[in-house]
Amino acid sequence: MTYIKVCKLLLSGEDLSAVKLIVADVGDEKSLREMCAQTNVLINCCGPFRLYGEPVVKAAVESKTNYVDITGEPQFIELMQIRYDEKAREAGVFVVSACGFDSIPADMGVTFLKQNFKGTLNSIDSYLSFYLPSEFDAEAAEHGVIGTGTWESFVYGAAVLNEMPRLRKALFPEPAPQMKPVVKQKSMTKKDNEWYLEFPGADASVVYRSQQFDYQNEQQRPVQFNAYLKTGSLWQTISLAMRALTVVLMSRSECTRKYLLNNPKYWSGGYVTKEGPTANETNNVHFTFEMVGKGWPEGADVEKTPPNKTVVAKITGKNPAYGSTVVAVLMCAHTILKERQNMPAPGGVMSSGSAFKNTTLIQKLTDNDLKYEIVSK
Repeated sequence: MTYIKVCKLLLSGEDLSAVKLIVADVGDEKSLREMCAQTNVLINCCGPFRLYGEPVVKAAVESKTNYVDITGEPQFIELMQIRYDEKAREAGVFVVSACGFDSIPADMGVTFLKQNFKGTLNSIDSYLSFYLPSEFDAEAAEHGVIGTGTWESFVYGAAVLNEMPRLRKALFPEPAPQMKPVVKQKSMTKKDNEWYLEFPGADASVVYRSQQFDYQNEQQRPVQFNAYLKTGSLWQTISLAMRALTVVLMSRSECTRKYLLNNPKYWSGGYVTKEGPTANETNNVHFTFEMVGKGWPEGADVEKTPPNKTVVAKITGKNPAYGSTVVAVLMCAHTILKERQNMPAPGGVMSSGSAFKNTTLIQKLTDNDLKYEIVSK
């Protein structure tokens, strides 16, 4: 792919002085519109999006330019749908957020499971785990494993968690019906002798929007989705949960929020540092989403029998922040350019699962080392 080649050129240190540079400022609407007018698809990587994202969305829609970004901030994502969906439809363009590690593996993973289930899918439990070889432990202890941008987005997102119920009600005045049997999200769970916490990212929010779209526009039965993050032993899990709760509470006040942002290594338990992880670390971080789908085989009586079919999908990749995110957002942009005819008309603000479910995006991701596969039926 052309985009992947460009990224490789950037990393190789080759001379790119002939490539045109466009300077724009999120505080200058004119410069943003001039930038958007020169392209068909804009990729926005400037966060935290709660602070800097809306002017870019606004300029893209007004310029009739398609837009994708890498945010994992549910409050921003859903607010943009409330404010710009109708305008984007009128302009005939797509605005698709969360096209990076948050939340392409999860949202397109649900699409992948639905396409391969061959029956009625009731629920999916997603189990995310990371692996970094032990030879990088010393670097991880010194430099952390998560970038400061992710930390800032998490802190700012935690500060506005109380806004989500109001936004969700405005976005979906008539929520989808409750599916039975109900599979509720747990704050902690155990699987294969390992403990997991409820995943604090945007995955559940993004998947919910996709399922609402399918229900409201195509009368498809929504899939219940729960997301978990592998945390290790019971003690590690409890400790991490208490630290996360403390961060959420401290994020509510401007004074303590600044303290969190200025001291990421302490409050993140060493996961985040100001200088950020090394290239050695990021290039060797591997991740796996194990997505366990449960439901009924074709022809089963959904109302009178319990779910008795399980299909497990696995999504794997590496370097989530600087590798897989790059692949994911570029393939999303490429899909809009090349497969517009396979996407919902007339456009609008939507999730990746809604926008790309009838395209070849999953195959493009798999071809570029973000692999989707069915591992068990």
